Order: sequence, then C-alpha cells, then structure tokens
Amino acid sequence: MQPASAIEPVPFIDPSLDLEQEIVRLKRERNAILLAHYYQDGEVQDLADVIGDSLQLAQAAKKTDADVIAFCGVHFMAEVAKILNPTKTVVLPDMKAGCSLADGAPIERFRAWQARYPGSVTISYINCSAEVKAASDIICTSSNAEKIVNSVPKDKQILFAPDRNLGRYLVKKTGRDMICWQGVCIVHETFSHKKLVALKERNPDALILAHPECEGPLLELADFIGSTSALLNYSVQSDKQKFIVATESGILHQMQKHAPGKTFIAAPPEANCACNECPYMRLNTLEKLYLCLRDLTPRLEMPEDLRLAAAKPIERMLELS
Repeated sequence: MQPASAIEPVPFIDPSLDLEQEIVRLKRERNAILLAHYYQDGEVQDLADVIGDSLQLAQAAKKTDADVIAFCGVHFMAEVAKILNPTKTVVLPDMKAGCSLADGAPIERFRAWQARYPGSVTISYINCSAEVKAASDIICTSSNAEKIVNSVPKDKQILFAPDRNLGRYLVKKTGRDMICWQGVCIVHETFSHKKLVALKERNPDALILAHPECEGPLLELADFIGSTSALLNYSVQSDKQKFIVATESGILHQMQKHAPGKTFIAAPPEANCACNECPYMRLNTLEKLYLCLRDLTPRLEMPEDLRLAAAKPIERMLELS
C-alpha cells in the first residue's frame, strides 16, 4: 500500500455540473480545439471538434489556429501535436495514457538496433516516442504506410519500427525486404483466430474488416484491411449490411453513427474480457477532460532540440500525405 503522502489528491468536481456543457464552455473560453481518436469512449468522441486516426489528427493539429489543443488520445499523439505547435498549449487528460508499441521501443535499444544496419532508411510508425521519431528518417501511419515505404529508393535497406505486424503486412503489399522491430499492439494481438472463424460461421453474410496491426493469420481472414479511417469509410460506402470489425472497439461508435442501418460486431479477443478496448485510450474520461480544460494541466512539454529533431521526419510524412 502506498504511504498517504504518495497518494495523489483527487481534484474536486462539483457533482451538480453538467460536464458536457462545461467542456463546451471551456473550449470556447480557452479558444481550445478538442482532438479525439476513434478509440476514445463515445461520449468523448461526441464532444470532439475533430475525430480521426493518427494521420487525420496530426493534420488537424498542424493547421489549427486554436490557442489550446486538448488531445483525447494517447501520449505519443499529444507529443505530435506539441511538436507541430510549439507555441500552443497542449493538454492530455491523463498523462498515463501510453501505448504498448511506444513503450516497447526504448530509445537506447532502438539506436543500438539501427547501428547494426548502417546506411539503412528508418521508417517509424507514429506509435512511438518523440525520441524514436527524432532518430528516424520518416514517420508513417497505417493510412499512409504503403506510400511512405514505396517512396524509399529500392536500393536502400528499410528498417521498420515498432509494429512487426504492420511491417510484415507492408512487406507483402510492397515486396520490400524490410527488417522489422518486434513490437506489437496489446489490443490488436489479442484477437482470437479461432473465435473469429466461429463468429464468421454464425454470421456468413458479414464482411471481416481488420486493422493491419492484427496478427498475420487473422489478416488472412479479412475481406478488407486498412487504417481505422479506411475501415470506417469502407463500412459506410459498402453495400453490405453486416461487418465484423477487428480493431479497437471505439470505432464502432462512429460506424453506427455514420451507417445506423447496418450491423457492426466487435471481433472477439482470446480471453473473456474487454481486451478489444485499449486500456490506455480509455483512461481519458469526461471528468479528466473537464479538469484539463479548466486547469490547463497536465501539459505536454519537451526540450526544443528534441522537438526540432522529431519534427523533421513528421514533416516529411505530412508532405507525402
């Protein structure tokens, strides 16, 4: 048990407050923009000014004229917003909202890995720390990864980090012989191949949509593979009426809003749990969002030399996107 002095005090929130109304009011008073990832709880998504995947949110952060960016996502996403907007206040409702991919690529090990392949081009998935971004040649997201890989001259060896599943998928798509860092997303690796097959047998009229962070055998079952935004667009535009969705279940909120007459089923995890929900993403709540807009804390800060170094490969990505 923690000593009493180590327990953080819980900020007081008047229980009579309408949090949704207060958040709208604070956004207006602070000249704040609320960026929310598709994997946030639906009540957070419904308050957002921009909802998107990593690429869409990076683009929105780049062009906003707001004074404050409230980022409902995870830590590396808020870092990108700060990297692109050094003079703006960037707040994240919960600084503990991390990412297994970013945590699995510490900068010391990452640099040692790069050193084994001199002359290579390093493409890093945006799900990584600012330090890893600064050590990379170009950043990608699942939306633009294939285009980024194809932009590298064919005589260059590519190092791809930190998601091995996305890397392996890109090897198949592009034919490039990439060396992949062995990182995984704790959500996308949890889907059960056996349970998915059984679910498809019970719903033969459903299409399987999968994010490329999923394991290879599961991707082989998919009717469509794409980024979170691509999965959303495909489900809305398709003439099919039922979909099994193998990615973080938060996207189902937008799918149901955009195509209310269709049926969306979350792909089952291996365990009997809510493992298809990202525990990091779900740390951001309405209460924490209200507090971070009220108090403008916790703030995302970083040394200027790191920001400048990390900005270069991100800007390269945005130019190509």
